[in-house]
Amino acid sequence: MSKTIFNLRIWFVAIILLIASSAKVNADNSSENTKTPKYIFFFIGDGMGLSQANTAEAYLGALNKSNGIKRLNFTTLPNQGFYTTYASDRFITGSAAAGTALSSGEKTSISTIGMDAKRQKPLKSVAEVAKEKGYKVGIVTSVSIDHATPASFYAHQPTRNMYYDISLDLSKSGFNYFAGGGFKHPEGDGKIDENNTMANFGMGADQKLAKKKPNSLEVAKARGYTIINTLDDFKALQKGDDKIISIAPRLAGGKSLPYSIDQDEKTDISLEDFTRKGIELLDNKKGFFMMIEAGKIDWACHANDAATVIKEVLQLDKAVSAALEFYKKHPKETLILIGGDHETGGMALGFSGSHYQSAFSLLQNQNLSYEKFAQLVKEYRESTKQPDVNYGLELVKKHFGLGNEEKNLKLNEFELQQLKDAFEKSMIYEYKMSKDDQFYLLYGSYDPFTVTACHILSQKAGIGWTSFSHTASPIPIRSIGVGAEQFTGFFDNTDVSKRLKKLLE
Repeated sequence: MSKTIFNLRIWFVAIILLIASSAKVNADNSSENTKTPKYIFFFIGDGMGLSQANTAEAYLGALNKSNGIKRLNFTTLPNQGFYTTYASDRFITGSAAAGTALSSGEKTSISTIGMDAKRQKPLKSVAEVAKEKGYKVGIVTSVSIDHATPASFYAHQPTRNMYYDISLDLSKSGFNYFAGGGFKHPEGDGKIDENNTMANFGMGADQKLAKKKPNSLEVAKARGYTIINTLDDFKALQKGDDKIISIAPRLAGGKSLPYSIDQDEKTDISLEDFTRKGIELLDNKKGFFMMIEAGKIDWACHANDAATVIKEVLQLDKAVSAALEFYKKHPKETLILIGGDHETGGMALGFSGSHYQSAFSLLQNQNLSYEKFAQLVKEYRESTKQPDVNYGLELVKKHFGLGNEEKNLKLNEFELQQLKDAFEKSMIYEYKMSKDDQFYLLYGSYDPFTVTACHILSQKAGIGWTSFSHTASPIPIRSIGVGAEQFTGFFDNTDVSKRLKKLLE
């Protein structure tokens, strides 16, 4: 009997080992047999976590008079996963460290672009690997083209604030297509202030230069690039045009595209337009890699401006739709990824004051971004010596709907007092952020009257905010196409680039 039991145990162990070995072989073969995608789209929603996309879906659902959601194109993709975002030296990451992790497959320190955590060694990005493999490469963004996330795919600099050196790296890369915002500091950075984070969100004036350096746009021309900055020249671009830097004809703060909510369809170029043009220019027999960043989701989340966030997410979805149209023509050769670098604002589909109620359709009453509204407040402050709070309340009513009973946006006494207090602070001085300021938790780094209006409308819609900064929430990634199964499950942000590079190899 004991010998029989012993033999059974031997057979049992052998079967387990055989199954494990077979599973490993199958897994290895699955990875090895995955074709290399010929066309790769990597969309990054800067600041976009699960809530930002879901809020946009809830908003669309509410407009259709539903208590549910209306799905976005990119949330319906068949392969879904999540990844962690922490940097090497901080749990809550920043765009430079997160962008570098997504582009290179290695962790780095806060504010570092395309280099290791000690800022000593350059890290090769997946875009650079693609170029070496013969792919054409495109980098598209709604913020300045030398901003942290796009820079992580072509630059190698100790800090994201070295915009001038980053712009030189841009033309040194030899990539085929750059599009979106302009160059922040094409003639030099001046004194670099690592603590001036608001300049990275398109706020605040740039420093004057004591001595100008060679204009980096002119350097790019000397390296063979063509600079496009008019709508007509953009439309004239056609297949075969190469080494293009296409800058939007109208730029907002921080040399970025205007927010989608502020754009004019007849005169502005959208993220979707830049994406479609990229497909046209980059399509070739050897394939292409294109990174497309919706960078101003992050900026609007920093300002806790829910309506503007939604419009930026919807604009990203339109850009994704362009890629999906291409995918339908090349389903066996194309990979599409949609992720984010981190979540911003701690956006929540629920607010303590609204209990279980939501009214997302109220957000349609906002007709401009916080940026444009803050400019109106500034112009009024500078044009009058005796500010009238009633003028401010009418301004809020006109652009946010707040105070309009017919639109179900009646203000209660507490909300009205919040606006009056904030208006008084906005009229006394141009508000400057200090994290030690007693009002920081109310207004963050923003104009008090503007951010208060954004908060009240968010709250009435049933949306809460926990921060004016980033959070450490894991980020969803959606995918379809060749190799998309490699991006399911729960993993780290560095694994995205590692798996992309493996597919390319």
